[in-house]
Amino acid sequence: MSTAPSQSTYRYRIFAMIFFIALINYIDRGALSFAANDISAEFHFSKLQLGAVLGYFGFGYLFGSLCGGFLADRIGTKKVWLMAGVLWSLLEIATAWAGQLGVAMFSGSAIMGFAVLRITFGFAEGPAYALMNKTIAHWAPRKERGFSLGIGLLSTQVGALLTAPLAVGLLLLTHDWRTMFMVLGIFSLLAILIFARSFTDTPGQHPKVSRAELEKINADAQSDDNGPAQPWWAFFTNRTLVLNALGYFSFLYVTFVLVTWSPKYLQDTFHYDLHSLWYVAMIPWTGACITVLLGGKIADNLLRKTGNLRLARNVFAAVTLLLTATCFVLIPYAHSPFEIILLMTLGNALNALVNNVYWSVVIDVSPKASVGTYSGMTLAIANVASILAPTLSGYLAQFHGYGAMFTATAAVSFCSMLCMTLLQPEKRMKLDTVTQVPQVALAEK
Repeated sequence: MSTAPSQSTYRYRIFAMIFFIALINYIDRGALSFAANDISAEFHFSKLQLGAVLGYFGFGYLFGSLCGGFLADRIGTKKVWLMAGVLWSLLEIATAWAGQLGVAMFSGSAIMGFAVLRITFGFAEGPAYALMNKTIAHWAPRKERGFSLGIGLLSTQVGALLTAPLAVGLLLLTHDWRTMFMVLGIFSLLAILIFARSFTDTPGQHPKVSRAELEKINADAQSDDNGPAQPWWAFFTNRTLVLNALGYFSFLYVTFVLVTWSPKYLQDTFHYDLHSLWYVAMIPWTGACITVLLGGKIADNLLRKTGNLRLARNVFAAVTLLLTATCFVLIPYAHSPFEIILLMTLGNALNALVNNVYWSVVIDVSPKASVGTYSGMTLAIANVASILAPTLSGYLAQFHGYGAMFTATAAVSFCSMLCMTLLQPEKRMKLDTVTQVPQVALAEK
């Protein structure tokens, strides 16, 4: 009995571990942006070519998110975390030799070496957020999901915030962008091995979860789970899941524009060097670190006080995305570094405020047995942004200027706002609706 109080909140240790691994995942992917100038100079990449290098990650990430969620539903979350984490760590280390790989194997084309490694690296990192949502679905009570998701999703903003000082610090310390990738990869490998020793797929499997906590987590299980796993194609028969994925596209588009291009934009526009870039590049992420948690609390409170899912999901998301679009559309008309960085910071903070909604909607609508698969599909659809954002931004920056890059970002946020107004999160998937097509097919036979 004396250990019950400490065991009653063990789920928060799980959420903290998920946050830490997702944080490492994000730092590993973002480090390339801070080595962009050195890589461009060494291999003579133009802005258009650099945009392609930054965008290759998204091709692999798209397919990795699909496979990760699917595998988590079938072989278990822990196994997929371990496989993906070990692979992305080794590929982070291998990025140090990406150019040489291209020169040796692809007729002297350094860019092809980066293409192969970044696509494969993206595939390895792709499962992370689908795995996180699957973990939250099993470990968090329904009324705590918004905040629990906020803890995990905070890794995006804190990861982007810390990438600047860590990557720039390693570059200044070692004077070698290759060493930076090797150090980050080794640390990531050690972290994922430690994580795997203390994680289980469900709270019922963990020896440190008390009976009282298990009952609390499973209190809503009956109302929360409406049947066995559904086929993957059923995702596309559900209006809410499809529109939610399109809405999430905006969050990732904004994030990848800032992660991939804001360091070089600040260097090119205001001539910041590495000694000042490490802290200036952190500023746009400071507000988002607060709002990603605040958004979960707001969504939870709206749902708790009103019982209205549309208010907690649709209205909350639409208003926030409209304000996000407004911030980015104003950036081309600002001129001082203070005004531009302030608008970037505010726009990014508003964008992060609604991050938990996208993941909550998947859990709201899907049977628990399909949360991994449908989270992965949501991420895969939205992750077209991880390809489009850096490549389109590179094109716009080279041929139309950086202002066009921010105008396109605002347009994406506005389109996402329209998608989120049309959600029906109160309508859960029903078994009879998703099995209709196979039944018709059998009847015809």
